[in-house]
Amino acid sequence: MQVTRYSEAQSYEAAEHYDMRCLRLQGKEATATDTIWIGLSHLLPGGHTSLKDAPVEKIYIVVAGSVTIETPNGEVTLGCLDSCRLAPGEARALFNRTNSPATVLLAMPV
Repeated sequence: MQVTRYSEAQSYEAAEHYDMRCLRLQGKEATATDTIWIGLSHLLPGGHTSLKDAPVEKIYIVVAGSVTIETPNGEVTLGCLDSCRLAPGEARALFNRTNSPATVLLAMPV
């Protein structure tokens, strides 16, 4: 068993993420996972990412606040415990358009 305590989770820099703090909870350099890694991102009010795609699918789960996810086909605002899946190659941008911080959990293949 490999445990990552939130208080000890390591931050990582994600390109084109603005006013966000990203933490690695599982996988990559945090733990030895075979198929997925899990990150947790805190978005300050006004925090966002660029509209960008990835070659792998992504799962987002909002665990606090409200996060708007925009794709070329539209946008949706997710609240606490709402989730969405983005297909491989599907461009997305995240926005915190509120005056309160928001937190989102990310799961994606290694």
